[in-house]
Formats: sequence, structure tokens, C-alpha cells
Amino acid sequence: MNTYFIVIITILIFEYILSFIVRTLNLNALDSSLPKEFEDTFDSQKYLESQNYTRTNSSFSYITSSFSLIVSLVFIFGGIYNIIDKFVRSFGHGDVVTGLLFFAVLFIIIDVLNLPFDLYRTFVIEEKFGFNKTTFKTYFIDKFKGYFLMFILGVPLLSLILYFFGEYGDNAWIYAWVLLIMFSLVMQPMFNLFIAPMFNKFTPIEEGPLLSKIKDYLKTVNFPVKKLEIMDGSKRSSHSNAYFSGLGNNKRIALFDTLVEQMDEEEIVAVIAHEVGHYKLKHIHMGICLSAIQSGIMFFILSIFMMNSELFSVFRMENLSVYASLVFFSILYTPISMIMGFMFSSISRKNEFAADNYSYKTAKMPEKLISALKKMSKENLSNLTPHWLNVMLNYSHPPVLERIKALRK
Repeated sequence: MNTYFIVIITILIFEYILSFIVRTLNLNALDSSLPKEFEDTFDSQKYLESQNYTRTNSSFSYITSSFSLIVSLVFIFGGIYNIIDKFVRSFGHGDVVTGLLFFAVLFIIIDVLNLPFDLYRTFVIEEKFGFNKTTFKTYFIDKFKGYFLMFILGVPLLSLILYFFGEYGDNAWIYAWVLLIMFSLVMQPMFNLFIAPMFNKFTPIEEGPLLSKIKDYLKTVNFPVKKLEIMDGSKRSSHSNAYFSGLGNNKRIALFDTLVEQMDEEEIVAVIAHEVGHYKLKHIHMGICLSAIQSGIMFFILSIFMMNSELFSVFRMENLSVYASLVFFSILYTPISMIMGFMFSSISRKNEFAADNYSYKTAKMPEKLISALKKMSKENLSNLTPHWLNVMLNYSHPPVLERIKALRK
């Protein structure tokens, strides 16, 4: 029997079983007793609601992950990839255009299959718990905007990757790697200037006590920011957040309007201090470097398995191609991706503690950061008692209770 067949089927089933076990453990870890730390923020009804939110999402994930596994197996055993390949080859275009068509058809099929689940999550689950604020019109407009961005950004990027692997043989992975690094750097200003404004309205924070306090803080840490803005996050959801983006002279701090409504001015400054900490402590630069390392490893290993006839036979393919190699390798790469994801998530959680500490040292309002974390947990119906294995595998941020305990020290 084909060794690659055994490996790929094992990967798919192992990933499914692991997620099933972690999800079940996480549900069992739900504690009916409200942690004392949150007694001043949560009432019993709100805490029960947060646990029901976790249960509902977990139950739905059982369904979606099972469906995803079934689709993956049907695509393999039913030779769906080969059917798509023969269809796009029938147009008689070159390798690059044929590859783009292959990815386009595959994307459309998967997107259509996932659409009912995404609609249910948005308009049933999120609606039930009071989070969804989007309309069907906004939902589908966002979807078409995503398609547009994929066309103008993704098509040129993918075209060059296909071209490199088709023309430069063993050295192609180096060209593709450098291209991806350059693309990720260009995307930083692109996100601020063009992409983010396509989906949300950004309004400069009005002159007043809040803006004055933010500017005073930024001045004390010597952190010039080009844009201090409020984003209309409530247009789509009542979830609250804040984020920092950009490099160099194009740095932006964006606050969700929901967050501004939920917190007082000092809490907002403490949250901003946390975001500034990520930049000052070089976490943004670290993330870019780690991403570059990950993509380099991925492209190098990909070059080893490129055009592998045994791998293609698993998916019942009649023809070898660069574009199909990318798809099949992505499945084969899953274990390495999981290991690296675990490592990077661990680094990310440590960085969150460090950014909290930076906020504590520079804004000097640890209790305000703690109260902000509590409010965000309450308003987002966060799981206050996640299982450690779920945290280890899936959390880029530490559980809020651990962050508060660290700040208390």
C-alpha cells in the first residue's frame, strides 16, 4: 500500500480526534462556580451565559469538524481533485493560468460548502448571544470585498509562486520565500491605507480628556503614532477589542467603538499601553521574523515533495503539476504546522504577559488594566476556566485569570 496514503489518512483522522478530545476536555473543565476574582464584574446570570456560549460554540464545532473530515475523505476517495484538474486543463492554458483556475474552482467549492455553517454561526449563534450586528447585505458585501482583495493581491502572488516552482527547479523555494517575505512587509502599510478602510470606518478620536490622556501617555514613552482612531466594530459585532498595526511612520492604534463604550478613560490608556508594549518590546518584529522562518521551512520541505508521483496517486491524480503539489503538500505538512503553531502560540502567550508588564510599568495603572481585562471577558463572554491542553494548543493569549494573577504579583 502507498505509504503516503497511510500518512495522509492518519494525519486527517489524528487531527480530528485530537480536536475532539481537546474540545471535550475543555467542556468538562467548565466550572459552575464563578472565580472569586470576577465576582465584582460577573453576576451569576452573565457567568452562566458565558458558559453556554462556550458550550454552544463547542457543540457546533463538533459538527463543522466532522463535516470537514468527511469532505476531505470524499475529495480523496472520490477523485474530486482529479475531476477539477481535468476540467481546468480542458481550457488549454499554460501551467500558471491552469493553476490559478484550479485554485479558483477549489476555493469556490469549499466556500460554498462552508457557507451554510458560516451563516449559522453568524446569524444564529452570534445572534442568540447578542453579538451579531451585521445584516445579510453587509455580510455578502464583505464577502465580495474579500474576493476582490484575493483577486488583486492573491492572484499575482500565487502566479509568481507557480512560475518560480515551474522555472527554477531546486532553487525555486528560495525565490518563493523571498517573495512571501516582501509581500508580508508590503502588506503592513497596505492594510492601514487600503484594506482596513474597505471594511470599517475609522474616525479620529475627538479632542477631549480621552485623547489628552492617550497623548500624554504616548509622550512619556516616546511613541509617536500617526493615527489614533475609533473603529466602527459595532457595525458587525458587539465584541470589543483594540489593535495596533503598521511599522515605522505609519503606526495606527485602533479602538473598537464597543470597547470605548464599555471602559473608562484610564482603562483605555492601560489597554493602549499594552499594545504599545508589543511594539516597544519588538514583538511585532519578532512575529514577522518567526513568520518568515516558518514560511522558509515550509517552502524548503515543499520543494522536496514537489511533483511526487506517489503523493499524487493518493489523490487519484492522472497528471502531475506544481499547483496540485501545493494543495497536497499542505495536508502532508499538517503535523509540522501543528508543532510550529504550538511553539509560536507559546511565544505569543509569553509576549502577552510581557506586554501586560510593560503597561504596568509605564502606565502605572495595573488595577485599571485588570478591570479592563475583566470587562472584555464579560462583554465577550470569554471562557474563564479553559482546559490547559486547549490553552497550550489553541490560545495565542493566556487565560485572563492567569494574566490577572501575573499583574497582581
